[in-house]
Amino acid sequence: MEGLFYCHMQFVDTHSHLYDEIFSQDGSLTLQRAKDNGVSKIFLPNIDEQSIEPMLALAATDSCFETMIGLHPTSVSQNAESQLQTLLSYLRKPNSFRAIGEIGIDLYWSSERKAEQIFAFEEQMRWSAEYNLPVAIHNRNAFDEILTSLHKLNRKSYKGIFHCFSGDEHQAHQLIEMGFALGIGGVLTFKNSTLPQAIKQIPLQNIVLETDSPYLAPVPHRGKRNESAYIPIIAQKLADIKDITLAEVAKETTETALSLLLP
Repeated sequence: MEGLFYCHMQFVDTHSHLYDEIFSQDGSLTLQRAKDNGVSKIFLPNIDEQSIEPMLALAATDSCFETMIGLHPTSVSQNAESQLQTLLSYLRKPNSFRAIGEIGIDLYWSSERKAEQIFAFEEQMRWSAEYNLPVAIHNRNAFDEILTSLHKLNRKSYKGIFHCFSGDEHQAHQLIEMGFALGIGGVLTFKNSTLPQAIKQIPLQNIVLETDSPYLAPVPHRGKRNESAYIPIIAQKLADIKDITLAEVAKETTETALSLLLP
């Protein structure tokens, strides 16, 4: 019944790693569940050199998939320049990548590769300008570092999504003023999450939905494998926080996502 209800609405999952091996045994069923729940577009962010081909192979199976190209900060090695050259070779081909992502800085696990991460992030931000593509930015314990790099690049405005936003209301406004939309996922549903307070007053037009599958599944699936079919759960929580209808959330977030990623 749930799928029959949601299928009358249109949702977009702006960030999902459905090419991950964890979906290898039931990928087609996972996709069908997403469609049954109204998810019409699923954007696949790349993470490293090895994930490009599996991602492209999955994207070729269904028109609902769209791809991004990028080097995830935790994938950055001491040979960052070589890694970037591999990705750039794909970007230069006539592929229809919709964004540069997933890129950013992550200092949660280790700051050992901080310099290489910053270099890779700034270089990929330059790609976004050169190829006129939006970005999907990953931040973990590195908000100030990312802002420093963005200010260093000195653009009048940016276009893209601040993936898995986890900051406060002030940081949200900072990013919106720079041109970013906030990617909101399963964390919004967590019991002790501060996200509801942070985004309550943020205009809905500045928010997009995402799952980050297979990670960060929303309640009541927390701790299990996440998938794009759970987007309506996140949308309903957002509707509850803002005291609006689920249909309003579906409409606004879908329009924002498509205008950002499918111009």
